[in-house]
Amino acid sequence: MGKSTAANHLARRGVAVVDTDQIARQVVEPGQPALDEIRGAFGDGVIAPDGTLRRGELARRVFTDTSARVKLEEVLHPRIRAVWKQRLSALREEGHALAVVVIPLLFETDSQGCFDTTICVACSRPTQLQRLRVRGWTEDQIRQRNAAQLPIEKKMDLANLVVWTEGDMGVLEEQLDRIIQEPGSEEGSNHNMGVVI
Repeated sequence: MGKSTAANHLARRGVAVVDTDQIARQVVEPGQPALDEIRGAFGDGVIAPDGTLRRGELARRVFTDTSARVKLEEVLHPRIRAVWKQRLSALREEGHALAVVVIPLLFETDSQGCFDTTICVACSRPTQLQRLRVRGWTEDQIRQRNAAQLPIEKKMDLANLVVWTEGDMGVLEEQLDRIIQEPGSEEGSNHNMGVVI
């Protein structure tokens, strides 16, 4: 949908960005309790010989079995949420007036209430499919992941703002710049935004 591109632009503009995809990778590193819980729930087959998580194997299991996906979410989501909330608190204490947390499953995890504003970064379904195919995703992988999330139309309805990523980079940047310059995002307002795809 364009969330990483949007987050990178906001960071270049000096906005503090917390990316939950990065947090999700950190909480399953070797030695982290979540990795041990995942091994216990899914078996040694999801752990590589070097002790790291075999993401592809775990994804194959959880995106073809709803109960397995729910089990994984029960392990990961509370830990991820605790980390991004801690980082937001630290940013507030450091005096950051504006912060953005990128949460692909913002509404699915019922996290929208933690933010002053929610932004849905979106594009049309054909554009999304094209972008994912370029990344090497199969049609099954795309279908399974989309089925595990709210439809983008629903996310757009739930969000306070929508950033449309169909145009060129300049159009995306102009939309984001207008948002961060809106009243309420000025210095000292401690404005938090959640970004969802």
